[in-house]
Amino acid sequence: MRAIHLLVSVVTIVAAQTLPSAPQAQVLVNITVTPPPLPVYAQPVIPGPDYMWVPGYWAWGPDEYYWVPGTWVLAPAPGLLWTPGYWGWRDGFYVWNAGYWGPRIGFYGGINYGYGYTGVGYHGGYWNGGVFMYNTAVVNVGTVRITNVYSKTVINTTTVTNVSFNGGKGGITAQPNAQELAAANDKHTPATGLQTQHEHSASGNHALLASVNHGHPMVAATAKAALFTGAGVVAAKGFNAAAKSTGAAGPKPPGINAAKVAGQPGSKPLNAARMAGPAALNSPPRQYKTGPAGPRPPGVNAAKVAGQPGSKPLNAARMAGPAALKPPPRQYKKPDHPQKP
Repeated sequence: MRAIHLLVSVVTIVAAQTLPSAPQAQVLVNITVTPPPLPVYAQPVIPGPDYMWVPGYWAWGPDEYYWVPGTWVLAPAPGLLWTPGYWGWRDGFYVWNAGYWGPRIGFYGGINYGYGYTGVGYHGGYWNGGVFMYNTAVVNVGTVRITNVYSKTVINTTTVTNVSFNGGKGGITAQPNAQELAAANDKHTPATGLQTQHEHSASGNHALLASVNHGHPMVAATAKAALFTGAGVVAAKGFNAAAKSTGAAGPKPPGINAAKVAGQPGSKPLNAARMAGPAALNSPPRQYKTGPAGPRPPGVNAAKVAGQPGSKPLNAARMAGPAALKPPPRQYKKPDHPQKP
């Protein structure tokens, strides 16, 4: 496996030297495994003014893809926009073209990342001097106090898909337009240190592996970069919440309804024999001492023992157990000389 990765690295360097746009594309890795489809998720609320949306993407780890959640970050400088990275099919393998910051949006494979990144340009806002104007028709500002806003509906004339790569079988067939080709010659700034940390944190999160989440990561997006727990974390649509761990208390015993165990309204209380399990159902009757010090006998309904309204009171014979249900008849001695009235 190490030899294969080394060979892949060599092929990457050679391919980068033969591609006309390689210096701008920043080709980093190439593989033959098809990138998974993009998950569908809701955009977290923006943390504050001047934050820029960086859509999520599939990155390649040592052996497979892992999901890097979408997040909000600050631009390195006012006036810069984020061009997302994308997977492209070239000469029989998939090549990752890294994203970058620049004065205008460049080509990102025609991939529809959503939330303003429809495949061409960015429709979530624009810089107005040193202030970023947000399109509330695209950006989720929530209740955050942001005054530089406008609303413009984005009309997408292309077919919306969740394909995550350009070219090859099943890939997006988009080609760069004149403006995107011109943007390739602009001065570009690579991802910030926080973005790099965000991707590194994702690579170490087992739940974000494609083989684990099957394209539906539990952390599809997050409001704060490199923070994958707490408020602002959004799961992908289709993520099965029932697959989460039940917690330190352990799983629920089979055959016992959780609502009944918790004593929720409308449920039938569980008697002692049912709570004790199958072994107690067929066990021989035990003798129990009456009175408050004695335990409750199996088969006695908890509501009746507690004297709840609607239950029949238990008499002493029933509380004493099976042996006291039919006491032997008592013998009475007749008087020798009965008195007449």
